[in-house]
Amino acid sequence: MGNLPTIIQGGMGAAVSNWRLARAVSRLGQLGVVSGTALDSILVRRLQDGDPGGHMRRGLDQFPIPEMADRVWSAYYIPGGKAERAPYKSLPTHAKDTPSELKELCVVANFVEVILAREGHDNPVGINYLEKVQLPHLPSIYGAMLAGVGCILMGAGVPLKIPGVLDHFANHEPATYLLQVTGAHDDDDRTMVFRPREVVARDLPPLTRPKFIAIIASNTLATTMLKKADGKVDGFVIEGYTAGGHNAPPRGKLQLDERGEAIYGERDAVDLGKIMALGVPFWLAGGYGSPEKVAEALNAGATGVQVGTAFAFCDESGLKNDYKQALLEKVRSGTARVFTDSVASPTSFPFKVAQLEGSLSEDQVYSARPRICDLGYLREAYRMPSGAIDYRCSAEPVTTYLSKGGKLEDIVGKKCLCNALLANIGHPQVRNGKYTEQALITSGNDLTGITRFLQPGVSTYSAADVVAKLMTGVGSRVRSGQDTSQPAVSSLCS
Repeated sequence: MGNLPTIIQGGMGAAVSNWRLARAVSRLGQLGVVSGTALDSILVRRLQDGDPGGHMRRGLDQFPIPEMADRVWSAYYIPGGKAERAPYKSLPTHAKDTPSELKELCVVANFVEVILAREGHDNPVGINYLEKVQLPHLPSIYGAMLAGVGCILMGAGVPLKIPGVLDHFANHEPATYLLQVTGAHDDDDRTMVFRPREVVARDLPPLTRPKFIAIIASNTLATTMLKKADGKVDGFVIEGYTAGGHNAPPRGKLQLDERGEAIYGERDAVDLGKIMALGVPFWLAGGYGSPEKVAEALNAGATGVQVGTAFAFCDESGLKNDYKQALLEKVRSGTARVFTDSVASPTSFPFKVAQLEGSLSEDQVYSARPRICDLGYLREAYRMPSGAIDYRCSAEPVTTYLSKGGKLEDIVGKKCLCNALLANIGHPQVRNGKYTEQALITSGNDLTGITRFLQPGVSTYSAADVVAKLMTGVGSRVRSGQDTSQPAVSSLCS
């Protein structure tokens, strides 16, 4: 398969792994990855902030159907940006039958993020999606493919049907995806459909089918993906429970330690020997952000590592600079702490939270927040008694959630991640001119080790600093007949 990247830069949402970060990493010959989470909301908020630097306009100008790009621009661009205390214009929430204008926006937004990440170099760029966030999958993936994305990475679920979607979209053919619906009956219609030619309304040349990398946490899931996926699986990221963002739940009954964190044990360890026997490339993730851990991964037979936390706090990441500097200072002072919150996420997956004063990691700060769900990316689809599909979120108003059949015990500790993630990158919603959404920052356990990338007397570091540090000693390695001293531009994703 040719040279493979030693480093995959993790896809951290929403837009912490933005186009700037992915471009910086891919230009260095590793695999830069943009986050595909909530890109429709992110694009329109950038436009409502006046498109600083004109980057969104530049991306829109490269979209192959100019009238689609112009409709997005006309609907959301505010010259000079909105007033500071004015709210952002809201979007309709996604549904099984998403409105056509929202599908169009999804296509355009994913295209823009990928095309900007591809500027200035010829190396592959990837995009990361969460399987749990199913409703925008089809238009989002198609938009990324229109921009020439090299790799699709997906975790937080079992993405068996994504490889087949890529096969269909390569020829602009319709693709379907089965929506997970709680309480669904066998004969219920749960199929989402996206027909590219209904959106682009013109003939376009065939697209390059991106490679597919599944992000997994067990041998069973790796085997299942290879046996049951409806298309080719080109590799795996084996992600451990110390990684940031959502973690796979422990196998077996959930148990908590004295801090209230999920307890992982031997059953949660992946047998790398069995992974190697599957015969596909794999990368290790979760605490592999040091030269020593890169060497350990290579010695264990991995192609390389996926690293998120180290890149999340570098200059090019989309994390708001105030939060970035506050957490870097905590790291330098030895007071940084990451908590694995077993209940915060409406997905019910454990979620890593970096503790930061004034953010939603503090219960008293979150208790002051109006309980609202207006972005809806993590909503659960469920079957109503009538047979129709509706949506609920355990972080929405309590009475609303209970009226939809939700259980009272399921709301305990739940937090609105969607609004918090947009606040993390400097696009917080303002409510009634009074309340501004606050951040809730995720990070891997390796947060405390990122000082390794800081030069003496310097308070920031770049993506290039991370890559250079991680690749220390790798250049002279020769493994499996492959000379890793060559640039790691990968035919896996080209």
